[in-house]
Amino acid sequence: MNTTNCPECEGHLALSNVMAGEIVVCPDCGVDLEVTNVEPIALALAPQEAEDWGE
Repeated sequence: MNTTNCPECEGHLALSNVMAGEIVVCPDCGVDLEVTNVEPIALALAPQEAEDWGE
């Protein structure tokens, strides 16, 4: 199990078996985070999905 901190709130996250590009949710602030690196674990704010407004 790997541990890291949320880049938004500095909350503690314990992650296991994650892959680069995977989206995880911070248990403290609820923000979506993208795993940008696996060794060592690095997280960044996940990009927001654009609304397609039915197109």
